[in-house]
Amino acid sequence: MHKLTKLGALSALMLTVCPLVTWAFQPLITDDTGTQGHGENQLEISFADERTDQSGIVSSARVLPLTYTRGLSDTLDISFGLNHTHLNSNDPSTNFVSGNGNPSLGLKWRFYENETSKTSLALKAELGLPIQSEQEALGLGSARTSYALTAILMQETGFGAILANLATTQTRYQDQLANPDVKLFRVSIAPVWQVNEQWKLALDLGSQTEIAAGKRTHQEFLEIGVVYAPDKDIDCALGLIGRNDQSTATSYAITGGVTWRFR
Repeated sequence: MHKLTKLGALSALMLTVCPLVTWAFQPLITDDTGTQGHGENQLEISFADERTDQSGIVSSARVLPLTYTRGLSDTLDISFGLNHTHLNSNDPSTNFVSGNGNPSLGLKWRFYENETSKTSLALKAELGLPIQSEQEALGLGSARTSYALTAILMQETGFGAILANLATTQTRYQDQLANPDVKLFRVSIAPVWQVNEQWKLALDLGSQTEIAAGKRTHQEFLEIGVVYAPDKDIDCALGLIGRNDQSTATSYAITGGVTWRFR
């Protein structure tokens, strides 16, 4: 069951670089500095489906997140997220698992904005709230509080914007023998092209290092994303993600969803 448990944790990490399934700019992994504005709200309904093939053993992790964000001020957002997870594998020693993952609570603060240079900076802090130990044993998340902090740069350009992130995450488990705590460090950059008023295209590139039980592994990812906005308050997003690491495993994911902004 350990392989399945690790896959479930890494799937959530891949999608948000922490087990806190929230996006500011679907469908990218790299976050932006945008906030909702005072009294404004945002609801994100999304999905992610990751498949990993390691020496003929194919595992899948499907995550269905729901995230609500509210603007506490023009530069400060608070968010709360829930998610439902399905884990499966063709390994006969593992079983299909379905259940709720870690709820999340986050704050994002845009602390710098230069109107002349079109440069902005933000910090995003998140908590992964614990689930029951029985759920952790199934691979659905962690039964202890987890933490994430992301530093965000956004540079507006003539074609759209360039986003850059430095992020660190600590996922803590109750059962240390089966799941040692995981520290994750990520650096990523994403150019976003504003094709017209309705369409955006993005390329997301990143590298992350995971440290668990004294072992260090390195992974790189690439995502191609597209966003369609039928009106100013609704975005429809779709992304394709490929990852590779130091092992023989190959991993691909599709992610997408709908974002609705309202007052």
